[in-house]
Amino acid sequence: MSSSRSLALLLALGLAAVTAAPAQSSSSSSNPAASTADQAQAAQSQGPSQGQLSVQARIKARRAQRRAAAIHEAYAHPYDAYTGMGYLRFTPGAGSPAVPATPTSPAVAHGPGLERAHEYAWNVGFTRYFDERLGLTVDGRGYYATAYVYNNAVSNSSITNPAISQYAALAGPTYRFYLQPKYSIAARVMGGMVHGNFSGDLGSFTPAQLGLWPDGTTFAVSASIPVEYNLSPGLALRVAPEYAVTGFGSTTQGSLGFTTGIVYRFGKK
Repeated sequence: MSSSRSLALLLALGLAAVTAAPAQSSSSSSNPAASTADQAQAAQSQGPSQGQLSVQARIKARRAQRRAAAIHEAYAHPYDAYTGMGYLRFTPGAGSPAVPATPTSPAVAHGPGLERAHEYAWNVGFTRYFDERLGLTVDGRGYYATAYVYNNAVSNSSITNPAISQYAALAGPTYRFYLQPKYSIAARVMGGMVHGNFSGDLGSFTPAQLGLWPDGTTFAVSASIPVEYNLSPGLALRVAPEYAVTGFGSTTQGSLGFTTGIVYRFGKK
């Protein structure tokens, strides 16, 4: 009887040991999985790895190199030449002077100031660049318009829209202050001389009689902002808003306008 009890006790202890072993194995095997998940979550919370950062830095550096190379290819040419057209709102004279009375006609008071004329121009120029930004520009242009002189008492209204013209030679520095591979923005200031022809369409009358400036040569100053859009490294389109000052008639005339045209860049880089 006692041996049977001992055998039963041994069987019960053996069954308990066999049941506990798989549970312990399952518990120990689950701990590494939990630890691996915790490590992955910690790695994600730390952000990009050092390898990812280095790849991004190399991509950014290559983009900067390509941009610098494109800028150098477009703007390292030492010379450019341009041609095109222009427009200017110009005051062609001070207005009709007073006309004294005669035995056959009464006196005429000083007439009104003349309206601004719409002047259209041809424009050519050349720039020598000393680096990608700074250059010296030489510019030539001719302006043509008709000046409305009202129903002038001197000419008995036979001349109301005489043709006028101006021819200017200018030079000065150009500086590109903003460079991109496809476009650039510059500042340009030029000074020189301009010759005005205001009597070519007046017949026997003088410019002063019709309120126009007298023919002659005077100073000219131009300040502009040339903007160039690159069609290729050696070819671009340009538009340049401009403010011009001239000195006809011992006075100064301020005029707004622009020039526009095509630019050809050349020379060894």
